[in-house]
Amino acid sequence: MKKKILMSFLSLIGILVIACGGYAYYVYHSAKAAANKMHESLAGTSNESISSQNGQPISVLLLGVDERANDSGRSDAIIVMTINPKKGTTQLVSIPRDTRTLIAGRGTYDKINAAYAYGGTDMALKTVENFTGIQMDYYVKINMQALKKLVNAVGGITVNNTIDWHDEGYYKKGYHYKKGEIHLNGAQALGYVRMRHLDPEGDFGRNKRQRKVIEALIQKATSISSVTKYSSILDTLGDNVKTNMTFNDMLTIEKNYRNAAKKITQYEVKGTDTNFDGIYYLSVSDIEKEKVTQMLEENLSGD
Repeated sequence: MKKKILMSFLSLIGILVIACGGYAYYVYHSAKAAANKMHESLAGTSNESISSQNGQPISVLLLGVDERANDSGRSDAIIVMTINPKKGTTQLVSIPRDTRTLIAGRGTYDKINAAYAYGGTDMALKTVENFTGIQMDYYVKINMQALKKLVNAVGGITVNNTIDWHDEGYYKKGYHYKKGEIHLNGAQALGYVRMRHLDPEGDFGRNKRQRKVIEALIQKATSISSVTKYSSILDTLGDNVKTNMTFNDMLTIEKNYRNAAKKITQYEVKGTDTNFDGIYYLSVSDIEKEKVTQMLEENLSGD
């Protein structure tokens, strides 16, 4: 089955990177090795370490890509995360992958997720900066194939399912996702967030389910106490995540930014369905873009 929609799970990676500092105190060497494996610097992002920022708010671009052999993929999950330790707030703004925007460095309009296919993380970051009007301090990129492993690593998650449906084949054809509180393993969680056509809210309903999985995974990952599970999570992160945060940055986040994970607000950029030359796009108005910019700036302010 051809995958046309990938899940916006990047917020969970951002929070798990925050949590890595906590894991480090228990499995220091495993955490450091995983962090070193994840580290990949990027021109145009902050050259300062988080520790040198003295607890100031930071912005992080979260990218989800479906990278496979001989295919660099597209950034089909795009989230701007702002963390304000003084306010104790983390904000997640999701940008739909079909959003029509100017691609940085090319001078042409396209779907925002095409920027990664054209120019990798660097072009994707600059395009998102232009779209939001916010400079990114850091980035975190994850290969979305890792979701199943992450959910299994924390022992599964529990979510409140608001609609009743039988799976079309994303997990197991005919599998019953019952309405109400359900426990999901990794494969079931993947199927839970991929379903779209049976949801009366379509993409918006799918995105709501994605956020439920994100929140459940965050809560489970930051509350576990098993060193074995810590190691499993770190191994998965090391193999599937790239970021310009260093190991020391992660330790600093654990110390100075962790409380911000207790209050997470989420917003999805809104637009209207449009068609240009036979291709579907989501058009976002200038008013909506200004709203998003103000929202991000507010959480990045020290007041």
